[in-house]
Amino acid sequence: MLSLALIGFVGGLITGISPCILPVLPVIFLSGGVQGADGANRRASRWRPYLVIGGLVTSFATFTLLGSLLLSLLGLPQDLLRWAGLVVLVLIGIGLIVPRFEAILEKPFSWIPKKDVGTERGGFVLGLALGAVYVPCAGPVLAAITVAGSTGEIGLDTVVLTATFAVGAALPLLFFALAGRGVAQRVKSFRRHQRGIRITGGVVMIALAIGLVFNVPQTLQRIIPDYTSALQDAVDTSEAGQALNLGGLVNEQNKDLDKCTNGAEELESCGTAPDIRGIQEWINSDPIALQDLRGQVVLIDFWAYSCINCQRSIPHTVAWYEAYRDAGFEVIGVHSPEYAFEKEPRNVHAGVENFGIDYPVALDNSLSTWTNYRNRYWPAHYLIDAEGTVRHITFGEGGYATTEKHIRELLRQADPDVTLPSPTDVTDETPTEKTTPETYLSPNKAVNFGGEERYSAQTTTFRYPDSQARDTFALEGDWMLDTQAIEPVGSGSIRLEYTASEVRMVLAGDGAVTLTVDGEQREFEVSGTPNSYPLAEFDGLETGTIEVKFGEGVQAYSFTFG
Repeated sequence: MLSLALIGFVGGLITGISPCILPVLPVIFLSGGVQGADGANRRASRWRPYLVIGGLVTSFATFTLLGSLLLSLLGLPQDLLRWAGLVVLVLIGIGLIVPRFEAILEKPFSWIPKKDVGTERGGFVLGLALGAVYVPCAGPVLAAITVAGSTGEIGLDTVVLTATFAVGAALPLLFFALAGRGVAQRVKSFRRHQRGIRITGGVVMIALAIGLVFNVPQTLQRIIPDYTSALQDAVDTSEAGQALNLGGLVNEQNKDLDKCTNGAEELESCGTAPDIRGIQEWINSDPIALQDLRGQVVLIDFWAYSCINCQRSIPHTVAWYEAYRDAGFEVIGVHSPEYAFEKEPRNVHAGVENFGIDYPVALDNSLSTWTNYRNRYWPAHYLIDAEGTVRHITFGEGGYATTEKHIRELLRQADPDVTLPSPTDVTDETPTEKTTPETYLSPNKAVNFGGEERYSAQTTTFRYPDSQARDTFALEGDWMLDTQAIEPVGSGSIRLEYTASEVRMVLAGDGAVTLTVDGEQREFEVSGTPNSYPLAEFDGLETGTIEVKFGEGVQAYSFTFG
């Protein structure tokens, strides 16, 4: 618990000094100065900074943990709280600019004794509004909190993590709020120009609300260098950070999954299968609960439709379903998106049709089931016996013969008189030789960039290096690097050093792509939503160089290899 609290506090502290907090700093700074500009309000201004930050911490922690869950239970839009916070920010801003409007806002509270209202009341309300609209930088700590909150898996560990993260993020903000109060109380011009300071504060609050509506802070974060990236990387790669980022928080349902060995030759016993939860939509089926499948052998298949590893695994899963479903076997494909475009139901529907999948598919867009299984791989198979116990786990490709052997064994255990068909005969296309690893192009996932520049959203111009290592990529030209994909500004090219028998690329948008493979050139068109495009295919494993030139309007997500 102490380690969890420490990682939460450090993660929050880094967030509190990172570029993503910059858009709210003017409001935080002026929150003390607006009321403190009047010497008569010195008592109120003493507490106002603490009230603002207290309101922010309270609302952020509450909304993060319970907001999504409560809105789901009430059937309300998930962004309702954010829009409510934006409205409050605008109303407070207008009230600072127009005193008569502020009087109208305060009128509903006129029944409260005047001595209990005071000018400091607005500080806490302002903090509540900021907490509802303030979305910190992503990281393993916040991801764990958000998923736990959205799935309702809120225990003592989650509360501790949330509280320490909120406190860590609040401390730097409190420093700015206190600095604003100090300036307001000590600088005479603040007291002489109280009216102007109030108007400035109101304008800043309204501007923040408008900027959040149009995602202006994201543009600001791309412009300003991320001076906390090294600190965030240290948290992400720490033992606790890896546990949060990859496996999620351990709970009563998934605590025994560690008892299973990846790809074990013999059946094991790894606890009752965790629930399938947080599903946005079901394909090929009405909603399913694992408890309703007692008596059947069930395979949970975590996959994503654009993942090449999943594409090679799916034919085996489809064949098992066709062969054994009449013998008491069920497959549930839990589609857990790796990219934002994989959250679109129409894209998943197309993938299900293209792969010939007839078994139930659950859209796990919030990664709720993924996290409940502490999963970390695409694909991943969890084999469950007729009593609901996980008996076998396989991460990644391969091991299909072993998995099918266990399926047949569990079916016979469930019904000794069952008649089983012959084992399926699907070619195992898992690469047996070392190929270039899957290569993501988004800056937050890229691990094998071979250029000389810093690969981040702040870098816009790239040049090929004189010498490029194997299994790396480099860029040429002007590029815009986003959290999901990269896109040339005008035109640009990518050079890839590969070892593979097949090279593919996930692309989207509309435009022309010119491909040069070991000196031979060809052109093809990219159109529509993200899809996997073949670049090169060889009879065996080959090592070489590919250069891909893009016209404007094409987004590149990743290279995949066979």
